[in-house]
Amino acid sequence: MLSEIINFIVQTVGDLGYIGIFIMMFIESSFIIPFPSEVVMIPAGYLVYKGEMSMLLVVISGILGSLAGALFNYYLAIKLGRKLLIKYGNYIFIKEETLEKIEKFFKEHGHISTFFGRLVPVIRQYISLPAGLARMNLAKFILYTTLGSGIWMIVLAYLGYFLGNNEELLKDYLHQIIIAILVAIVIFSYIYYKIYKNKRRDAKKNI
Repeated sequence: MLSEIINFIVQTVGDLGYIGIFIMMFIESSFIIPFPSEVVMIPAGYLVYKGEMSMLLVVISGILGSLAGALFNYYLAIKLGRKLLIKYGNYIFIKEETLEKIEKFFKEHGHISTFFGRLVPVIRQYISLPAGLARMNLAKFILYTTLGSGIWMIVLAYLGYFLGNNEELLKDYLHQIIIAILVAIVIFSYIYYKIYKNKRRDAKKNI
């Protein structure tokens, strides 16, 4: 089944080219039809290996598509998110106080949350929503979304380039990479927390 999907994506990307990568990554990055980005970028990397596409343009197309989808979610959350959550939040156990805590957290830690969130499957599709709710600084949102998406696009494209359509190796390496990323996120999150805690403690001393 997976090999059939990959073959279909390879064919689609081959037919539509870089525009196809952009469109599919836009859809993947928004919550319209959430599906794994690896089903787009890995086959695109394989086409680079075959000499049919440029690695630079593949990665740029993927980043721009991801950014466009993230901005779609960001602005959707700004326009509709808060109103809908206040109106219907009780049905999904989200109170207005919880919403305020989410907004406060993103105002203080939105940059690091956005960056790490773009590296985690499933979360990457939805991390833009709380950023929009908190009205995170747009320039910072674009910067950290681009950085996180860029790393993920490069990882997937080069997996496709080096492993081609070897389904078993792709699964194994992708699994290992995701675990390594999650471990790195935990470590850097802890370091970030300690630095943030020390800064707050020093700020209180100076008051």
